[in-house]
Amino acid sequence: MAISLMRGVAFGPSTGFHMPDGALLAPDASWVRRDRWEALTATQRQEYAPLCPDAVFEVASPSDSLPNLREKMRSYLANGAGLAVLVDPRRRAVEIFKPDRAPEVVESARLVSCGPVLPGLTLELESILS
Repeated sequence: MAISLMRGVAFGPSTGFHMPDGALLAPDASWVRRDRWEALTATQRQEYAPLCPDAVFEVASPSDSLPNLREKMRSYLANGAGLAVLVDPRRRAVEIFKPDRAPEVVESARLVSCGPVLPGLTLELESILS
């Protein structure tokens, strides 16, 4: 399901994307700039879109392996994402991945900014982390 926003389109966990490297990935949530989304054909928009989202969000479940999720975050960046956010409710931590930087780990945060990819968007983590 897609939610249209002024500058882009947001997607839930049922949306998968064909990455430039050939991988098929489906983040828990994602966002694609409107111009990139509208450049796709109607058919491409109804299938697994052949692009990497600009921003992706994953929430670790108890059965997830953190090393595997971190590798998935790096894969998103390698395929063109400008922001990849990994939320780990068990550790009450958020790992923020951006191109050409070491991941930033924020522990026990209530709010996390998603700029500059999503300026003005702040994640309120209390409901996710509790």
